[in-house]
Amino acid sequence: MSNKPSRTLTFKCKKCTKPVTVFLQKVSACSHIQPYQGICTCGEVLRHATGQKDAVEAFLASPDGSWTHHHH
Repeated sequence: MSNKPSRTLTFKCKKCTKPVTVFLQKVSACSHIQPYQGICTCGEVLRHATGQKDAVEAFLASPDGSWTHHHH
């Protein structure tokens, strides 16, 4: 059985505290991180990621979600 990340997660919106479902985004050939994104009913965009700590921090720090992971 493969250890796949869950396709959706639920978080509380930082603005209005309603629950927001974020969906697993398509990952571009990188196993280091699983990015999630969703939009609350109040319009707040919620982003989350699981995986390698530095990769997750870089993703969450990107202002527009256009982050990509570069292998050195």
